[in-house]
Amino acid sequence: MNEDNALAPFRVDVSQADVDDLRDRLARTRRPIPVPGRDDRTDFSRGIPPVYLEELAEYWRDGFDWRAQEEKLNQHEQFTTVVDGQTFHVVHARSANPGATPLILNHGWPGSFVEYQRLLPLLTDEFHVVVPSLPGFGFSTPLSGTGWELARTAEAYAEIMTRLGHERFAAHGTDIGAGTTGRLAALHPERVIGTHIGCDPRLLGFVGDEFPCPDDLSDDEIARIEAVRTEVAAERGYLEVQNHRPDTIGAALTDSPVGQLAWIAEKFKTGTDGAHRTPDESVDRDQLLTNISLYWFTRSGASSAQFYYEGEHSGLDWFTASGVPSGWAVFDTDPLVRRVMDPSGSIGHWSEFTEGGHFPAMEEPQLLADDIRSFFRGIS
Repeated sequence: MNEDNALAPFRVDVSQADVDDLRDRLARTRRPIPVPGRDDRTDFSRGIPPVYLEELAEYWRDGFDWRAQEEKLNQHEQFTTVVDGQTFHVVHARSANPGATPLILNHGWPGSFVEYQRLLPLLTDEFHVVVPSLPGFGFSTPLSGTGWELARTAEAYAEIMTRLGHERFAAHGTDIGAGTTGRLAALHPERVIGTHIGCDPRLLGFVGDEFPCPDDLSDDEIARIEAVRTEVAAERGYLEVQNHRPDTIGAALTDSPVGQLAWIAEKFKTGTDGAHRTPDESVDRDQLLTNISLYWFTRSGASSAQFYYEGEHSGLDWFTASGVPSGWAVFDTDPLVRRVMDPSGSIGHWSEFTEGGHFPAMEEPQLLADDIRSFFRGIS
């Protein structure tokens, strides 16, 4: 690391010109010609329903208060620091407890540090919480160049924890953040106290591709996994585009706020107990739009997609085995997740919840906070 170790204080302060430009673009949206029969705002079978997208865009333009959300984001200490040539944005929510355990929270796509907004106050009684933004995400922009994959990012995160004075620390992550969490533990087992992973049954859709399939599954279990794989395959278009053509989709996401809105909001459609809901019935509407606004204002719709390309072409696995204690929390649970991800039953802390889904910090922050506390208390 050839930079100095400076931690530059940071506050979110989007220019009024950018806020006005967003509203102006939303007001001048060129919408698709309506297709007859596509007037059900809850029907996501062909993607985000146009009527629902228009409703969400109108609220973003006329009802959403960016300045109020900006004030909330600035309630916690923030820094930027340069590691290996890349600027990283870091939230550092310090605990009033001098004996608190440092905890790094790792987000994925299409999340951001905003994803953990409701979780932070539930953890700072026991943890000094650190939330870095992935390279190319949020205020960890612009990208310094290509090559920012899991291992390089994990090394940068370890350096950031050093700069903050945290030699030993706990780690939690979901989505891509589960990958950086596991990679941190694999690269620095002497520093990582334990890893806590949050997930949901959509993970089963990647069995046979990203994750191996156990040999002893029953015919019924194999059929269930194949059914999930088929279901998830219909939603993997974004993955294949970002894995292979990030520059192409990046142009559209940077120029059209409604395009960026549709691209992200559709991924927040989650299923709970089999009931399909609109994104803002699963998570808070203002928090969802704050997250999407962050992508828009920082132009990170384009640069965040690069992380997928790097991951696809790096040859690195998303999950990495390590010798440190590991805990898992599965939301919208399915017993097959453990059969696949922990076939030997070696993970000591395994929690399952019927509530929540892919974004537990936004959907069920109290459940997630309680499980994180329970796991790390058990290994301390």
